[in-house]
Amino acid sequence: MRVAVAGGTGTTGRRLVTALTAAGHEPVVLARSAGANLVTGDGLDDMLKGVDAVIDASNVTTTGRKKSVAFFDAAGRNLLAAEERAGVGHHVALSIVGIDRVDFGYYEGKRRQEELVRAGSVPWTVLRATQFHEFTPQTLGQVPGPVAVVPRMLCRPVAVAEVAQTLVRLAEAPPAGMAPELAGPKDELLVDQARRYLRAAGRRRLVLPVRLPGAAGTEMAAGGLLPEGTGPRGTQTFDEWLASEVGPGRDGLGTADGAAVRPAPGHGRA
Repeated sequence: MRVAVAGGTGTTGRRLVTALTAAGHEPVVLARSAGANLVTGDGLDDMLKGVDAVIDASNVTTTGRKKSVAFFDAAGRNLLAAEERAGVGHHVALSIVGIDRVDFGYYEGKRRQEELVRAGSVPWTVLRATQFHEFTPQTLGQVPGPVAVVPRMLCRPVAVAEVAQTLVRLAEAPPAGMAPELAGPKDELLVDQARRYLRAAGRRRLVLPVRLPGAAGTEMAAGGLLPEGTGPRGTQTFDEWLASEVGPGRDGLGTADGAAVRPAPGHGRA
């Protein structure tokens, strides 16, 4: 198949391109650097010619409600309209477990994205996944200095490569609506993950746990971002990811150890 990847240069998008190629498909990267702008719609019609399916792994770096909704509304409308004109047969969107239970600003944008997909004319599948392993170093990168401020959050981290493989399998199958939620193999406290990450990376920082204000912080701490019911579970644990990706000269993000990292809310996507 010819499969377009929206956000194909990001953390998930790059893994999707690799997974699609390994499965014998032809990936088409939809990104500004490739000549396609999701927010304005420029370049989408040309890029989607002959495309069988689209996997939307696009993202915006913000925790704000207004910016998140504006991005996902514009990107979703433009992408789905271009897919309809091109006759794309399947739209697969990556979303986040718990966004309808945790009233966090960024999540309202993801809810808007899902609404547009469900209301659109292109047959669709939505996969909600939990936070990626990379979410921990990205959280630590938000506040530099000797003290690391880390939200109290109960999560079940999953390997981004396993998310990419699941998205490819969903794109190969008929549209399924809301797919079973994907999560990692083990519940973790983000604060504990942060401490283990710092030890593995050989960094000395004091981890200060904080509860985010309001109902969203309470829900995050109580497990509002954990999957409900049964569904596919990844196999790579956070500690296995640390052993393979983090250490001297490696930060688990594909950047030099100690490099500045912009926060990526949601899964932990650049």
